Amino acid sequence: MEGSVKDLSQYRFSCAEENLEAAKVLLQVGQFKSSVNRSYYAVFHGLRAVTALDQFDSSKHSGVIAYFNHTYVKEGIFDKSISKLVATCYRLREKADYEDFAIVSREMAKEQFEKAEKILQMLEPYLNQKWETL
Repeated sequence: MEGSVKDLSQYRFSCAEENLEAAKVLLQVGQFKSSVNRSYYAVFHGLRAVTALDQFDSSKHSGVIAYFNHTYVKEGIFDKSISKLVATCYRLREKADYEDFAIVSREMAKEQFEKAEKILQMLEPYLNQKWETL
């Protein structure tokens, strides 16, 4: 791996922020399914920014989420509420991406965006603190 763990973590968080911005734009232009997808990927890359600090990654989304929950939520580093937010974001993205004829309303996409924004706001102080020490 080129670069440091800090570089990787910061890169992943910047990807998360970029996806969140894309979700906002897609929401504004009425592309609700795509907005839901980008909101989820903002969350996913945010979690991967955290797990990068442990040099952990997984080829499966469920692996990243399970590791984050076990290592960070169960140990009390992040509040349990983040786990529920991540789970609902994951489920809606799965529905929007893979269910035939799935309908995603403006309100659903807006809620997904707001959850993703909240999750990133929860992750960012932790990441900033860790980056300062690396």
